[in-house]
Amino acid sequence: MRKMILLTAVVSSVLTVGITVTAMFALGLAQTASAPAVKLQNKRVKVSEMVYAPGVPRLRHIRRTDQVIVFMDDCRYERKDSATGEKTIRERKSGEVIWHDKGEDAPQLINLGTKPYRTTVVEIE
Repeated sequence: MRKMILLTAVVSSVLTVGITVTAMFALGLAQTASAPAVKLQNKRVKVSEMVYAPGVPRLRHIRRTDQVIVFMDDCRYERKDSATGEKTIRERKSGEVIWHDKGEDAPQLINLGTKPYRTTVVEIE
């Protein structure tokens, strides 16, 4: 129950911060970096913003924690399955939230859009 309350509070805070960042993005003030920008970190949670530039692959890795991912922008990306090499196209809407388990494969992704898109990643220790 405590984890759920903490997660709800973190996601609410992330969405509030996201509105401010969206305004900065629209004004051209947000930086587009390939490395995650850590917004909050303590012994139980780490909140980072990821920016995916058009055509730049996010490399495959294994997730080291359970994760909640909040899509801050509408996006369209290519996902390359690590085991088979099969490529699929995914589309997400701003505000959409997904879950990933610790130890799960995080495949290569490529932003197929013409502008960067952002996600907020909440890692639960």
